[in-house]
Amino acid sequence: MVAVLKKPRSALRAFLRSEASGGILLMAAAAAALVVANSPLAEDYFHALHVLVGPLSLAHWINDGLMTLFFLLVGLEIKREFVDGHLANWSDRALPAIAALAGMICPALVYLALTNSTPGLARGWAIPAATDIAFAIGVMALLGRRVPASLKLLLTTIAIVDDMGAVAVIALAYTSGIHGLALLAAGAVMAVMFVLNRTGVKNLFPYLVLAGLLWLAVLLSGVHATIAGVLAASLIPIRATPGAPDAEDSPLHRLEHALHPLVAYVIVPIFGFANAGVALTGLGSEQILAALPLGVAAGLFVGKQVGVFAALWFCCRIGIAKRPSGATWVQTYAMCLLCGIGFTMSLFVGGLAFSDQLLVDEVKIGVLGGSILSALAGWLLMRFSKGPPKAG
Repeated sequence: MVAVLKKPRSALRAFLRSEASGGILLMAAAAAALVVANSPLAEDYFHALHVLVGPLSLAHWINDGLMTLFFLLVGLEIKREFVDGHLANWSDRALPAIAALAGMICPALVYLALTNSTPGLARGWAIPAATDIAFAIGVMALLGRRVPASLKLLLTTIAIVDDMGAVAVIALAYTSGIHGLALLAAGAVMAVMFVLNRTGVKNLFPYLVLAGLLWLAVLLSGVHATIAGVLAASLIPIRATPGAPDAEDSPLHRLEHALHPLVAYVIVPIFGFANAGVALTGLGSEQILAALPLGVAAGLFVGKQVGVFAALWFCCRIGIAKRPSGATWVQTYAMCLLCGIGFTMSLFVGGLAFSDQLLVDEVKIGVLGGSILSALAGWLLMRFSKGPPKAG
């Protein structure tokens, strides 16, 4: 009899627990930013973000520097899932890949439909395209055992796949002028990392030093600096351990475990606090219902749920996938609503798409509105839905 090896569920539970607590902390940071931005401390808050620290402002250090570690972690998670995780087989990739693709296309189409009459706004089409894993898992954590484990896993894999799409969009759509010499230097650094990987070097120190040099080269090249994090992650060695816990001698697993608490509990909340603040005082309905915030909010709340659910239903209908085990269609739809929480990546892309502070603030209003609507609707539907009847 041949034993079938499966990835240990304890690793998934540990990941979801850390994402959940990080997501709750991110919610608190976003709420704190809104409070401060609408308090007597608002002037100091906005001034501090523009204070120069060396060659860059504090906001740039957060968005271009600290967030590189976020993208490094995203890249490590993507590589692990494809080499040694729940996306290791083509059959396992089909459903989340199709759902993630539909969940990126539909929000973009909704956004473009609502903004096409206003010149210059088409550049923001990718803002509602990505799901915030930490925020969405944080909402699921508030529901406890009401959420089937299969839906948590499916949401996580869909979010990881659409993170890949978001990274590709940032690299291709939000890159301006390219500086060839710096790009050549980045290629040379990656070549050295590749050689170290292929020759079996497992010490993380040289990879981290080279990753720092790669970040500098990419920053100078004109490609957004955070892409360096994903590129570096793709060259960190991994030792696959199917059916067993992560290998202690696997550099990728060691780096991922070391980075995760820092990113979840420090970097992402700092980013949320620095980027979620928007002055709501004096806002009229004409600003809240302007094309840009309305397009972003509708893209997240309407486009995401329609795209992801339609893809899941269609895949099940034609027989290439099955409905998540232990979940009803109503619960699955609730998970699709939670996919509309696009906080971190949406705010990040919004800052790349527009330089006008007024438009950036409108993006924040749309992201907050769409994400909050998606979170509340998904939470309520999951909270009051019933699971499948137990077999008697």
